[in-house]
Amino acid sequence: MRSSRSAADPLFAGTAGFAHRGLHGRDVCENSLAAFQAAIDADVGIECDLRLSRDGFAMVFHDSSLERLCGVAVEMESLHAAALMHFRLGGSDQRIAWLGELLALVDGRVPLLLELKRQGGRTQAGPPIGHLCAATLKALRGYRGPVGIMSFDPRAVAWFARHAPAVRRGLVVADRLSPVRRWGAMMLADPQFLAVDRAALGRAWVARARRRMAVASWTIRTTAERETAAGHADALIWEADGRPRA
Repeated sequence: MRSSRSAADPLFAGTAGFAHRGLHGRDVCENSLAAFQAAIDADVGIECDLRLSRDGFAMVFHDSSLERLCGVAVEMESLHAAALMHFRLGGSDQRIAWLGELLALVDGRVPLLLELKRQGGRTQAGPPIGHLCAATLKALRGYRGPVGIMSFDPRAVAWFARHAPAVRRGLVVADRLSPVRRWGAMMLADPQFLAVDRAALGRAWVARARRRMAVASWTIRTTAERETAAGHADALIWEADGRPRA
């Protein structure tokens, strides 16, 4: 069941939802241009992750370290964009991309959800979140398709509220967050939509928020999760069997 808020929102229009880190699988790595092309071919939205390179580019990558996907224990933020783009993903021929490449590939054909990751890795704090916000906004200049930014970090959402209010902005909320911290994050972020942990669906605070703004839910991976989420969210961020039915 969709709320009246989402029905008029081009970012959440339709029932296809958002492929989590692109439409990836056995031969297609997450957050790769191949995964994004597969989502475009399937006519579904794309959710992906952004991190900052050492020289200030918004790179499409989830982890703070290259170790899991590239086999090198190096922090993303320690390398320049040109060096990062040489790394292959998961032993495939696919490589790390930067946001400009993703935008050129999509070209408005499907909606985009860009998650700005908290800066820093396991051993260091990293640059201020505003640096990634500014790099993201720079890449988005002139882009005409439906796009929204979102983050667990309310400071990133608040940055866009101040500096780029025309860009749709959302707060990502984990179920484990305490009511006090959740309220504080909402007040600071001033979001226009929420992306909530699927474990939070059905909670009273989610229902209350949904009366005011669209609510997406992550990460939906099974048929059962999809059926549960369908009655409590306006858009699903999904993988595998969590894909909404046409």
